[in-house]
Amino acid sequence: MTVDVADLLSTARVVALPMTTRFRGVTVREAVLFEGPQGWAEFSPFVEYADAEASVWLAASIDFAWNAQPAPLRDRIPVNATVPAVEAARVPEVLARFPGCRTSKVKVAEPGQSLTDDVARVRAAREALGPEGRVRIDANGTWNVDEAERALHALAEFDLEYAEQPCATVDELADLRTRVKYMGIPIAADESIRKAEDPLAVARADAADLIVIKAQPLGGITHALQIVTAAGLPAVVSSALDTAVGLSQGAALAAALPQLDYDCGLGTGALFTEDVAELTPVDGAIPVTRVTPDAAQLDRLAASADRRDWWLTRLRRCHALLPS
Repeated sequence: MTVDVADLLSTARVVALPMTTRFRGVTVREAVLFEGPQGWAEFSPFVEYADAEASVWLAASIDFAWNAQPAPLRDRIPVNATVPAVEAARVPEVLARFPGCRTSKVKVAEPGQSLTDDVARVRAAREALGPEGRVRIDANGTWNVDEAERALHALAEFDLEYAEQPCATVDELADLRTRVKYMGIPIAADESIRKAEDPLAVARADAADLIVIKAQPLGGITHALQIVTAAGLPAVVSSALDTAVGLSQGAALAAALPQLDYDCGLGTGALFTEDVAELTPVDGAIPVTRVTPDAAQLDRLAASADRRDWWLTRLRRCHALLPS
């Protein structure tokens, strides 16, 4: 459906959420929130993304605010804790922000850090969760194949649930998957799904054991579900460091999956010092619900005037790229 840009701007609020620690190079997360007939939605492509890519995020947000979504198959979504690339001594402090979570995703391959730092961080997560907890790692495509193979050898002792996007390209993932198959460490594809012109190339190349999907980057819940069906691989729903509004869209996506075998990366609201609404893990899960931002929080977390103008100008440019 076509939604006039004026309808988006009439309720648009630009917010800036401070983070508890630096994550993906971000210390303050900015987003545009707007309200449609179905409720609130979020537009928050990372600032470095070009308009063509960001317009897909806007299409997803409009869809969530204006259109009815697939029926949920569950009312709570189990989530993982997310450990940024902090020093190992801080890992228990981070995990304490995710009460009841028995899965931890640990960021590795941080620029400026070493494999020794990664091993120490993953060890700390394993020790905190105990032998029954699940530990997964995410390299955001930073390693080449040889580096990834060496890193997985070093990290294998921690009984990894899977390694997310260890290398950047589909060919590299396929090569690595063949090399480390004997170790029993599954390979998950994230950027090779959400940033790819062909998100099904991973499945055709037999390059991953599972896929990570995100509602905004894939153009909305319905399109993300179509990708999961076509790929024929287990899926993990994750956030793109969303506010509570965006997390509610992710929860709706996870709730609509026919099968949900993995804890989802939708507990990242715990990484903010404040959010526009409360949607952080309780007993290791978040509810499937439409989120309405708190009016006082929208005022308190409002972005500066220049950042507000930057985001609304960006929204207008991205809207102009949408199909009529």
